[in-house]
Amino acid sequence: MEMDRIGFIGTGSMGTILIEALLSSKALSPGQIMIGNRTPAKAERLAELYPGLVVAPSNAELAEAAKVLLLCVKPLEYKVLLEQITPVLTPEHLLITITSPIKLSLLEERVPCAVARVVPSITNAARSGISLCEFGSRIDEAQKQYILKLFSSISHPTMVSEAFLRVTSDITSCGPAFLSYILQQMIQEAVNETGISEDAATYLTTQMFIGMADLLKEDIFTLPSLQQRVCVPGGITGEGLIPLKEGISGLFTEVYRRTHAKFAEDQELVEQRLTNHQR
Repeated sequence: MEMDRIGFIGTGSMGTILIEALLSSKALSPGQIMIGNRTPAKAERLAELYPGLVVAPSNAELAEAAKVLLLCVKPLEYKVLLEQITPVLTPEHLLITITSPIKLSLLEERVPCAVARVVPSITNAARSGISLCEFGSRIDEAQKQYILKLFSSISHPTMVSEAFLRVTSDITSCGPAFLSYILQQMIQEAVNETGISEDAATYLTTQMFIGMADLLKEDIFTLPSLQQRVCVPGGITGEGLIPLKEGISGLFTEVYRRTHAKFAEDQELVEQRLTNHQR
């Protein structure tokens, strides 16, 4: 699949992360990217940072100029977005949504072209981690390989089925926020309990986490074997694990229940908006 220009609609947090990661990986050059945003000033600031980026006057004009479109907007913004771009879409376009509540089958009903989903992670900013890929029924092999190659430059693209889209997103996309919160609690309670400085506790925790990630990355340990190696029988680590086992067991069950409930609610709202428009 040949591609001269790719359009990003939405330059919020994740849209900007993707643009910057793809530029830093050299997968794309600024001249290959067109951007559009509901607040034009945000897109213009990004273009100032990366000379060569083109800010489109409107989403419709962006869609006319770029055959590959990354839709980086919130789920409830899709109704208006599709109203803007659908009149200029052709069967040669490729739409890639990065949001999980939009069903690809529903998107296909509204547009004449192939659609796909790539759910990124904040870890992609470091050209690492996972991007979750799901392909619509119209995707051909060339389009599939184009998407996989593009996102391979900043992540490990991983195929996911619709049935497991939410839980995989919880782990790969929401997971950094969940673990960040837990580590912040670890730091703050070390400060409160022992008087160690917050800077020192933060430094130690950060370096510990980086080192642990390296152990897993190099396949030196798995998560269970790492725990077993550190936690010697009758040792201090085992004593510390006691309250963790008592307090954390079942915690992520509630986390997943809540994320799945919110996901279902968002899906229903989006479907109502898009189907009501069709009637």
